[in-house]
Amino acid sequence: MAMDRPADKLAVILHADVAGSTELVQQDKQLAHERIRDSFQRFHNVIAKYHGQVLELRGDALLASFERGSDAVSAALAFQADQADHISRIQDEIRPQVRVGISIGEVVVADDTVTGAGVVQAQRVEQLAEPGGVCITAPVHESLSKRMPLEFESLGQKDLKGFDHAVHVYRVELTSIDVIPFPTGVDRSKTPSGNRILLLTLVVVFLISVGVAAYWFESVQPEEGSPDHMVDPLSGKPSIAVLPFSNLSSADQWFFVDGMHDTLITDLSRLSGLFVIAKNSVDVYRDQDVSIRQVAGELGVRYVIRGSVWRVENQVRINVQLIDATTGGNVTGERHDGSLEDLFAMQDKVTRGIVSALKIHLTPAEEAAPTTVLTRNSKARDAFFEGLQHYRRHTPDDFAKAIPFLELAIEFDPEHARARAALAAVVWESFRNNWHVHSLGLSYDQWVPVMARYQQEAMKRPTALAHQVASDMAVRGPGLGVSATALAEAEKAIAFDRNDPASYLARVNARLKAGKVAEAVEDIETALDLDPNYPAPYLSVLAAIQLRQGEYQDAVATLTRAADSAPKDDWIFTLLGAAYGHLGQELEAMQAVNRANELRLSISSNQLTLSAIGDDYRWIGDIKPLREGLAKAGVKSGTYWLNRVTRKSDKYVVDGAITIDVNAARSFHDQGVPFIDTGRDFSKGRIPGSHHLQWFFDGPNFTETLLLRVVDKSNALVIYGPMDDFEDHAYPAYASAMAVSWGFEKVYYFADGLPAWKAAGYPIEVGN
Repeated sequence: MAMDRPADKLAVILHADVAGSTELVQQDKQLAHERIRDSFQRFHNVIAKYHGQVLELRGDALLASFERGSDAVSAALAFQADQADHISRIQDEIRPQVRVGISIGEVVVADDTVTGAGVVQAQRVEQLAEPGGVCITAPVHESLSKRMPLEFESLGQKDLKGFDHAVHVYRVELTSIDVIPFPTGVDRSKTPSGNRILLLTLVVVFLISVGVAAYWFESVQPEEGSPDHMVDPLSGKPSIAVLPFSNLSSADQWFFVDGMHDTLITDLSRLSGLFVIAKNSVDVYRDQDVSIRQVAGELGVRYVIRGSVWRVENQVRINVQLIDATTGGNVTGERHDGSLEDLFAMQDKVTRGIVSALKIHLTPAEEAAPTTVLTRNSKARDAFFEGLQHYRRHTPDDFAKAIPFLELAIEFDPEHARARAALAAVVWESFRNNWHVHSLGLSYDQWVPVMARYQQEAMKRPTALAHQVASDMAVRGPGLGVSATALAEAEKAIAFDRNDPASYLARVNARLKAGKVAEAVEDIETALDLDPNYPAPYLSVLAAIQLRQGEYQDAVATLTRAADSAPKDDWIFTLLGAAYGHLGQELEAMQAVNRANELRLSISSNQLTLSAIGDDYRWIGDIKPLREGLAKAGVKSGTYWLNRVTRKSDKYVVDGAITIDVNAARSFHDQGVPFIDTGRDFSKGRIPGSHHLQWFFDGPNFTETLLLRVVDKSNALVIYGPMDDFEDHAYPAYASAMAVSWGFEKVYYFADGLPAWKAAGYPIEVGN
């Protein structure tokens, strides 16, 4: 048959065939063909009612396409119900039972031939269905409304012939009430199915009427917290939340889909005429079945955007709806199809469509500037999106995983501004959190030139994030002279993106550095409005201010709320310990400090001491109240382990540890003194009998608990390293300083390490 359907398009694809058709034909060829033809003709009619298009009808197989997954599934189930009723009245054994598979993918129509990966996948999925059954892929499952009267059975990940990745498949059936959703636009009174169907139709119409009435009542009647009663946080600006996009592609495309979500938020956030909720706060609704009203009420916005993304190989479809939460109606709805090469233009159309629908006035600069700040290079875009996911998880391990993806994005596109900014942020925040050894494999001396290079590159084409990093670096620098630089960089970040709460947090810290407390509190309130579901970073700074001002009970309340949203943030529990200390609540203070230490030891082997609260913390202002509160909470003064390490020429000296040469090391080895190897790869070579406690990499790390399993604090131990690649002589020096700070009394630092041992001709061990 001739078809005018455009080629190379994404669609919902339905493939059906007759189970056991060969056996039916063998019984009675002519009768079997008649009944199969009749079955597919009735299926053809059902497909048409549900807005589908039959692409091919050949022998015992049928291929159709739909715009919506709900229509395809409804059509399949409607036909299967009718077919079951039809063949139940056949007296002989020639009863055609049809299997149906539904997928989302590419359809290619050329020379009256229908092909494409989506067609093949639908056929493979259909073969998993039972006679009379329907199977669907995960993207189809995700596209279906939770209100449809359907039951699903997960068949798990299935390896389909011709596909590299396993596909999650579901079996779908009607619920016990046997109500098939009617196609939109159909006159229900004229559906021919007898009295039983008519009765069910009346029931469904009644239930729908009740549902619509209830929805209308809920939507229209004002109530506390409803959008009608919300005050826009920024007066006169439409307030918007962009819900996470649904991934209608395969599971391995989730980072691409999330990148599309991130891009739309970024584009809208840069417009001065909008108030846009931060990504952190909307991400909490991912994979949740929430109403538009609920989202609007919880986030304090009038408009909600929801959408979906399909990507199959080089083809992409983006669906976006802008919904007014006061009415529940669509302000606008758009669908854009194209290739990856068209993605930049598609994103631009989505943003401008929303701006047009809301009648937002753009400044001349906004009108002239391209909306999307991402790359046009598809490989760079994919690498950046994946690196961005790891960066946003904000853990030492994820920071380590983010770097190669961000570097790859820059390799594909050297002008990728956001990738350069994210790379600088990873390197800076790794150091700020004392993760630079774990995440980057860099000592402080190695980190300094790397950070300088990455930040310099980021500032060539600055973004809001690049300015945030520059501001934070200045904030944490020595003295008050840098506060002007910190404030100037924060102002630039806000000017670049007025809806990024991290930019306001940068200005909060800069204002605190300059002693402008009242203005800092105003910025905290703005950041909380923009990021209400992720309040911990802003609340912890507010609590630090309250601690400075002697508002200890308020600080406890603020920090308790912060801990609920960020239970693994050791800084929150450090502040909480100080607040409880000032209040004289000894038990609560001790519990908070213990929790802070537990979290600190999980990433840095650095317990909390008063001496560790030094110049690095002066960005919050006067640190005296913090230190006094911690002292009342039982935190000891101690000596910060890093202060024990000094560098002289190319050597490190550790205060409290005794530096030994290779001859002394051999003597201790002969006496049976335990040796600790701090290197990464123990199997390459080591001093015989050594214990492996590496310096914050991915194995048994150097911690007080593990060290105590090797030797008591009163006994001697020797610490050394291989001193090649990352494991240079700084790491055994750091480990020796930590051992001394933990109270080990006889720490010997073998500074020349394994190279000197080998050069002396002493034996080594290799292998596991």
